[in-house]
Amino acid sequence: MKHQLHTKFALIATLLALLPNLAVALEYRSVSVPKATLYDAPSPQGKKLYLIGQGYPVEVIVNLGDWLKVRDNQGGLSWIEVKQLSAAKRTVLITQAQAELRQSADVTSTLIAKLDKDVVLELLEPSKNGWVKVKHKDGLTGYVLANATWGS
Repeated sequence: MKHQLHTKFALIATLLALLPNLAVALEYRSVSVPKATLYDAPSPQGKKLYLIGQGYPVEVIVNLGDWLKVRDNQGGLSWIEVKQLSAAKRTVLITQAQAELRQSADVTSTLIAKLDKDVVLELLEPSKNGWVKVKHKDGLTGYVLANATWGS
């Protein structure tokens, strides 16, 4: 009995030691239609809250199959039909007053453009070393600091 108790405590201690290393993967999707309607409930009979434009990223909180509860970059929660979103094409939103698009993932690399707040960019590569590789709708491709974006 004493050995079994010791083994259980050892297992619990091992699992607790692993917890800080576990990462929760956030799921983001992007609006794939020109205008998507957000609702207060998972039903077309729900109250329409507002519209968001094509490319806008949202964080998936709850998945009910045909409906997703999502969070926007302001922290607002609402429901959207899954058919209005794309998981394949990911986007990010610039959240700072102005962000710099650089040629490489380095603050000393060539400045390609300055991006205003709320500009939507296609996500080409996820965050690596604090940078995300993105593409502007005009074709400009480069790197932006990940902390200047939402949706990565």
